Amino acid sequence: MIRPFTEFVAIDWSGQAVARPKGLAVARTTTGDAAPELVVPEGGWSRGAILDWLIGLADTGTRALIGLDLSPAFPFIDEGAYFPGWEASPPDAKSLWALVEAISSDDPHLGVGSFVAHPQAKRHFRQRFDCGDLFPAGRGRFRKVEHGQADMALSPYSCFNLVGASQVGKSSLTGMRVFHRLAGRIPFWPFDPVPDAGPLLVEIYTALPARLAGLRKGVSKIRDGETLDRALAAFGSAPHRPLARYDDHATDALLTAAWLRRAAEQEALWRPAGLDAHVARTEGWTFGVV
Repeated sequence: MIRPFTEFVAIDWSGQAVARPKGLAVARTTTGDAAPELVVPEGGWSRGAILDWLIGLADTGTRALIGLDLSPAFPFIDEGAYFPGWEASPPDAKSLWALVEAISSDDPHLGVGSFVAHPQAKRHFRQRFDCGDLFPAGRGRFRKVEHGQADMALSPYSCFNLVGASQVGKSSLTGMRVFHRLAGRIPFWPFDPVPDAGPLLVEIYTALPARLAGLRKGVSKIRDGETLDRALAAFGSAPHRPLARYDDHATDALLTAAWLRRAAEQEALWRPAGLDAHVARTEGWTFGVV
């Protein structure tokens, strides 16, 4: 039995190569039915500022379930490696995080330009005007959990695809730099066991709460207060405090924080059928995919 969490945080992430990406948003709520609220620092969020904020949660021992909207690892199960043919291809997710950090350590703003330009790594990515020779035909490679996402009528993208508004590869890579720096401070399920105290990180897919709240595929983005309140109510949340501006990033974070509060209590979500020790060590899992 998992010791209950007292706070629930959803972070909409961004891989944009600037100091303060517009796509970063953080929402936070507590037990009960109070609506989640945005956490907005003066000057806005940077990836480094979110890293520092997470370290603060660890230092205070806050019992928070923290969801990040990105993929914490690349496909591994399908080919038996993240980067087949590259002798430096890591054996597990934590080694992958270390490799991304090592190659990108000089990139500003926790960016990953050096990694995606690396002569061996770039062979596996589809980038604008430069598709690697090892990027397979079609939509690219997928993790086991991403096949599970598709089975739930969601629309996953390959982490090796770095092209288009919906690509998640750059977000995932920048997140890996954060996870490497958080090592030992905040465990990340399922790479780490769920702790009895303190915060825990999980991967989220914000389209899943939207779908569970009744928003149809293709119209799952919320851009007004009335729709947001209707969706929040599906998870037993009180109406939100009106926002100065409604955008996908803020509303995704708010709705997902409310969903996390309810989802954390569902024991089946912590024991998905497709998750075994090998998957947990190499690819990870999206919380909520069963």
